[in-house]
Amino acid sequence: MSDLTFEIENNPSPRPDADRVALMANPGFGKVFTDHMAIARYSADRGWHDAKITARAPIPLDPAAAVLHYAQEIFEGLKAYRTADGGAALFRPEANALRFRRSAERMAMVPFPEDAFIEAQRKLVEIDRAWIPDTADGSLYLRPFMIANEVFLGVKPATEYLFITIASAVGSYFKDPNGTVTVWLSEHYTRAAPGGTGAAKCGGNYASSLAAQAEAASKGCEQVVFLDAAERRYVEELGGMNVFFVFDDGSLLTPPLSDSILPGITRDSIITLAREVGMTVREELYTIDQWRADVSSGRQTEAFACGTAAVITPIGRVRGREDDFTIGDAVAGPVARRLRTALVDIQRGNTNDSHGWFKKLF
Repeated sequence: MSDLTFEIENNPSPRPDADRVALMANPGFGKVFTDHMAIARYSADRGWHDAKITARAPIPLDPAAAVLHYAQEIFEGLKAYRTADGGAALFRPEANALRFRRSAERMAMVPFPEDAFIEAQRKLVEIDRAWIPDTADGSLYLRPFMIANEVFLGVKPATEYLFITIASAVGSYFKDPNGTVTVWLSEHYTRAAPGGTGAAKCGGNYASSLAAQAEAASKGCEQVVFLDAAERRYVEELGGMNVFFVFDDGSLLTPPLSDSILPGITRDSIITLAREVGMTVREELYTIDQWRADVSSGRQTEAFACGTAAVITPIGRVRGREDDFTIGDAVAGPVARRLRTALVDIQRGNTNDSHGWFKKLF
């Protein structure tokens, strides 16, 4: 257990209620930010210190800060949900704290204490509770991140870091939460390679996906799907989401975790929930040729992407340089809908949670 405690410094000029209400009427995703943030500092001589919840503000950075030159940084994403009694809850924050630690270790950063990570989220949600949307698809998206702010030029792990969490009132990640998305099969770009940082949640992974994502958008697709870097045969994941395939026997398949695939918390939750209701879930390699053949034969009936931001999003169509095929009827299928309902009900406290995933805050 850490002895790091977040002190509270209230924002002296919070956004007026009327302005906040207007912004939250249609927040979109990642554009409307709350009044406060959590922050803590690390130095080699003092360890983690100066932890506080304070007014959200710009971060002063020296032009030679290590993060700006060597991309030594990590982040997480989790949500706070409004509960039926007017309170709030988090979903599996300890899993985010653990992944944050593992990402730090992979990026040669000093890990942030897991208990302090959870305390930062709890206190930030509590002070900015008015920013949690009270809508069916609304939530408060929390973005913890850590950056190397030591001032030097030279390739080595930094010895000074900033931990920060900001919060954003959000609605659905995609425009139609009940619809399907079209994905672009990237055959030129790859997201991550064996031995790389694909299993860590670091910005570089997402930066490397942007050219492919832009290509997907230019083709009228909402997301890009990546193949493995070594053979360009195996489906790995989307630009920011894991992927599942549903077959006519009711089974699920998802690519196995590796050092080039992010271990999604939503992914893990879906596997658990599916197995609980008797579904067979296979974590196996799956080639693009198999995907084409299984859709063509009708053996594959659904496919969906999943992640904290998008929850569960059905894939209706796959396009590529030489591909264009539709999965099922290109509508949200019964398996995706059933699993999404089961997951959201736990996240919002609408059902019994036998896993201890639902963390009531107040």
